[in-house]
Amino acid sequence: MSTKEAQEKIVANMKNWMKIENASVASTGKVIEKTDNPIVRLVMEIIQRDSQMHYRVQEMIADSLTTKTITLTPEEVADVWDMIEKHIALEKKTVELADQALAAIKGKKMMVQEYLLQYLLEDENKHNTILARLQGVKDKMYPYG
Repeated sequence: MSTKEAQEKIVANMKNWMKIENASVASTGKVIEKTDNPIVRLVMEIIQRDSQMHYRVQEMIADSLTTKTITLTPEEVADVWDMIEKHIALEKKTVELADQALAAIKGKKMMVQEYLLQYLLEDENKHNTILARLQGVKDKMYPYG
């Protein structure tokens, strides 16, 4: 498969995926309208917002292969890296807090709170992962320092 064919396949995939994300937003919206339960509503809102962000990322991927060149220069990364490192420290602290909260309720039959804390922990870990991957991009731009 040529590079052009691979790009076309990725674009088609992103466009199909974007349709599914739109359907997910609509689906969660219907559940939100139908229920007054705060836990169900919250979970649907979380999924809805994630789907909206997924759509934006998929759109950027497709656009980057069709209409908009996306660049990231070493200077752009360097300009904000100190702030990003401070944010990385904040994210690590949130994981510590989530771990502490989960430890405090262990065995207390607080299922709803445990469910929500586990969600928060997973999301904070996800933030740490995407920041670590961004650091990997930075390190490839600056292989010696």
